[in-house]
Amino acid sequence: MNEATDNGTRDGLELVYPPVFTDVSEAVRVRLRATRWWRVLRWTARGACVLALAVAALELLVVRDPDPGTAVVMTLLGLLAVSAAEVLPWATARSLFLMIRSQGEARALVDADGGRWITRDTDVVIRWAMLPQYVETPRLFVLLTARRTGTGFAYLPKSGFADPADADRLRAVLDRHITRR
Repeated sequence: MNEATDNGTRDGLELVYPPVFTDVSEAVRVRLRATRWWRVLRWTARGACVLALAVAALELLVVRDPDPGTAVVMTLLGLLAVSAAEVLPWATARSLFLMIRSQGEARALVDADGGRWITRDTDVVIRWAMLPQYVETPRLFVLLTARRTGTGFAYLPKSGFADPADADRLRAVLDRHITRR
């Protein structure tokens, strides 16, 4: 990062923000929605649920001597498949949040070169080539790796700006250097 970022000149911006579970959760969901495997996993879980419920219905309605135990097990397996897929984003966000929270308040510096995130024990610089895409939500800017397998992201909460107008400045910086999804 260049010195222009540290003093807020040129196109550099600074955000300071505490770790908030809602932000981490939203960023994880944005990352997952940007991946192919997440859509496949969710549809597979839903398909497994429908198949399990169909087997349960057949067991109860078509079989001459129905076994309610099989129907219950199949129904529970179907619901478990959907529940596991739906809990995954929350569990991932919770795990990340616990790690992020342990570092306390974060300071992010963003400029023409990329982003720099500083916490109590870390100082990480990520160039735009590593995070070439972004998604804007009402609360966040989520920076994404190019890999559609969901291997990485960073987030910048709008609440971290000293001046709300800085969100427009950050959007302009991002639009100059990376692609909006």
